[in-house]
Amino acid sequence: MASRDSEFLKNFWIPSYMLVPESAAESSQIARGNGPKCPVLVFANSKSGGQLGGDLLKTYRALLNEKQVFDLGEEAPEKVLSRVYANLERLKVQGDQLATGIMESLRLIVAGGDGTAGWLLGVVCDLKLSHPPPIATVPLGTGNNLPFAFGWGKKNPGTNEHSVKSFLDQVMKAKEMKIDNWHILMRMRIPKEGPCDPIAPLELPHSLHAFHRVSETDEQNIVHGATRNFKEICFVSYGMDAQISYAFHSERKLHPEKFKNQLVNQTTYARLGCTQGWFLAPLFHPPSRNIAHVVKVQIMKRNGQWEDLQIPSSIRSIVCLNLPSFSGGLNPWGTPTRRQQRQNDWTRPYVDDGLIEVVGFRDAWHGLALLGPNGHGTRLAQARRIGFVFHKGATDHTYMRIDGEPWKQPLPIDDDTVVVEISHHGQVNMLATHECKSKSVHDPSTHYNDDAEEDDSSNGDSLADEFRKFGAADTFKIPDEVDISQLS
Repeated sequence: MASRDSEFLKNFWIPSYMLVPESAAESSQIARGNGPKCPVLVFANSKSGGQLGGDLLKTYRALLNEKQVFDLGEEAPEKVLSRVYANLERLKVQGDQLATGIMESLRLIVAGGDGTAGWLLGVVCDLKLSHPPPIATVPLGTGNNLPFAFGWGKKNPGTNEHSVKSFLDQVMKAKEMKIDNWHILMRMRIPKEGPCDPIAPLELPHSLHAFHRVSETDEQNIVHGATRNFKEICFVSYGMDAQISYAFHSERKLHPEKFKNQLVNQTTYARLGCTQGWFLAPLFHPPSRNIAHVVKVQIMKRNGQWEDLQIPSSIRSIVCLNLPSFSGGLNPWGTPTRRQQRQNDWTRPYVDDGLIEVVGFRDAWHGLALLGPNGHGTRLAQARRIGFVFHKGATDHTYMRIDGEPWKQPLPIDDDTVVVEISHHGQVNMLATHECKSKSVHDPSTHYNDDAEEDDSSNGDSLADEFRKFGAADTFKIPDEVDISQLS
């Protein structure tokens, strides 16, 4: 058994000299055809999943070369990948065939939440590597939309050797699938003097790029402004769900010892969904604070022309989707009928079609429709680019979330604006299992079945249906294992 395991693990093992610059290689390691079938680099967030992230790091380091396993809390992925690829390129130039083979067949494993996975995917896209490696995702977060969408599951995994070997076997058998990467540009006015980053009271997740100041002559034409660049893989949201997520992350930051497993996290989400007032939104959140009253939205469709997007006055949350998974595996876009597609100039959504789906929600009850048959939110648009212009309104802030990472965004207090623009920014390679939920334009095996059931429901606006379809995602849903009497 030990010999069999050793042979299996050789499929993933990378020699140390490939990973550490200037280290010497044994001649046997450079021998032709002696390379691993599926070499991997493993990135794990040791703070994800309670203790699971740290436990996974220990297991991977015990099974593989510890130098090919990285803790994202200690070293950023862009530094790791830049160093490793520079070393592989150097060895390739020197005629090392093993280095060439590893560079061409390398796969990445990232263990963490959607924010951690999106961080790594964004880095791979930015680095423009000669052979961009495909990525497999271990679900260590609360929602785990990215792993779920590509067939890796949404429940936190086991961390023992058997579980890790089983995952490695899936990685070796997985197929590659491209996914759109989206660039998000935020522009806002900052003080003429003083530091750009951080801009109080703006506290942003560690994985998002820093602000930089732009001059009066900058082509963006913002006097004494600043920009911030983000990457989106899963979704961008504004309003209701982002507020609940922000409350959750704030509480976890204050009391990390209380967030040790996925069920506890989901229970806390359910409690915050209740206490934040989203089930009684008309009482706790006046209409003057709804999306349409604080932001102007423009979209660019396939024809390349910008046009205004009319947001219903009742919408309190907007979600821009890149995946068929949101808040733990639900699909807010649903399946529009062919008639609805023709009337609204929609196409069926794919993860690599260069289009992003925009959906709105009124309150938590609206979100509860998602688990019902044909349940969906209010479909607003499909677009190649989206622009949000936030202006002075009845509130001085809103809440934003990118790939599960929320923050509190100040809004203008005078005639200034905060501008957020989402545009297509290339593609990255994902690894998908046979249980993949995502569909690719370039993979006929994933295409929609024309005989599939049609969605004949309204555009998510039937209150009776919403109550009948009770049950939803982490943002809205009370997990089955939770005693509802304990949530107050």
